[in-house]
Amino acid sequence: MNLRVLPSRRVAASTLLLVVVLAGCSGGFGALGDPAAETTSPDDSSAGANASDSAAALPESATTFSTSDGTLSVHFIHVGQGTSVLVVGPTGETLLYDTGNWNDDGEHVLNYLREHDVSRIDYLVTSHADADHVGGHAEVIDYYETEADGVGAIYDPGIAAASRTYEAYLDAVERHDVTLYRTQAGDSIPMAGASVRVLAPPEGYLADRDRNENSLVLRVARGNASVLLTGDAERRAEEYLTGRYDHALNATVLAAGHHGSNTSTGPALLKETTPRAVVVQSAYDSPYGHPHREVLGRLAERAIPTYWTGVHGTVVFETDGERVAVRTQRDAPTDPLELRTAPRVEPSADGPLERRATFSVGGDPVEPSDSATVPSPTVAPDGGTKTTSASGSLTVATVHADARGDEDANLNDEYVVLRNAGDRTLDLSGWTVADEAGHTYAFPDGTTLAAGETLTLRTGSGRDGGDYYWNAGRPVWNNAGDTVFVRTDEGRLVLEVEYDG
Repeated sequence: MNLRVLPSRRVAASTLLLVVVLAGCSGGFGALGDPAAETTSPDDSSAGANASDSAAALPESATTFSTSDGTLSVHFIHVGQGTSVLVVGPTGETLLYDTGNWNDDGEHVLNYLREHDVSRIDYLVTSHADADHVGGHAEVIDYYETEADGVGAIYDPGIAAASRTYEAYLDAVERHDVTLYRTQAGDSIPMAGASVRVLAPPEGYLADRDRNENSLVLRVARGNASVLLTGDAERRAEEYLTGRYDHALNATVLAAGHHGSNTSTGPALLKETTPRAVVVQSAYDSPYGHPHREVLGRLAERAIPTYWTGVHGTVVFETDGERVAVRTQRDAPTDPLELRTAPRVEPSADGPLERRATFSVGGDPVEPSDSATVPSPTVAPDGGTKTTSASGSLTVATVHADARGDEDANLNDEYVVLRNAGDRTLDLSGWTVADEAGHTYAFPDGTTLAAGETLTLRTGSGRDGGDYYWNAGRPVWNNAGDTVFVRTDEGRLVLEVEYDG
């Protein structure tokens, strides 16, 4: 472990000038705590104390979470359109991952921490520098350094932002002389009784130092239970995670990336993490439409119970390493497709956190394949419609994303080919095809696809018939990789296929 302290505590807008470099380092961090007993891989969720050493039952009441009761609790605090997650370890140590949006100056986070008697933040983690993630950093640091028991250390991926919110955070770090670590994949945070591993970003960063793609990703575990916190990680970061960790990326609870944006929480990540529950942090009236219907469709296809702070309020997962209890401020559906039927919950809402569900860590989640078997009526020989449903299997045969020459002038050379791999004709009337950005094409009435046949949908202009034409006016499919979504005329997701550039 090689630590390097640079002389200045000031962090410029373009780069961190004070860092403690932790490249390739695991275990403890000197004065911050005792070294971890050993280096573990991301799939090793053993903690400092075995799950069998914890209380025989998960606690029924939830008046305070700062006491050491042998359980690990993870609190997704409802802060509106922002992110803040409080982790309380089995011995009472605390980790705060982000502090909400810039427009409330940390009010929602501080109110929650004070309400639950959190007197110290042992580890303050910055997922990345965006203002909806560091909005309360300055206020949290000021409060805990002047009116409470302090902030132990801060962990930051090291890519700064030129915003007043981020500058205020850095000013608070300097004002109170709080240790600041630049953190990357391979590091760990020494929370007693739990495993806290940093899975991303890698050394050298991803995607030309894009802040979202270089979010600090944490895997927090006790016993066989784990929670994956992904910040605003998007496609490139998820590709890195699934490529590097593969089947070792399992997580009991997954935080949906980027507030439930359709640029995150992709099929590959869901396949490797196989979560038992997913939680989305965003405002009910998110100006960005979070959570996006594409993400909710993916979760519904896998039958994953989903909690959204916009309708559940603050969501808490407690675990002894083998079982998980879920608490929320409000009772609301967990079927992803029913979330928007529930009434909104304001970030300032009060009320007890009541237990809504309990489940064991083990279990087999439902996963869809790359083809979708869908019910569809078939045309009878007499011209009528059969009342029984027949099955057709729709697949994506080809995505030709990179049109020859000038793409804007050759849109008809950008296309997707759908194939009916089943044994019955599919009626595609009103069905839609969409990309990750939400561009959508609807097939006209009377569109059918016979068994074994293909259908080509071109981005440009023409007369529907042999081929179909999007009339998009500009390229749709991302040359560097995208996802094809197909839905029925009722909006049910029946096909989702990712492709790489």
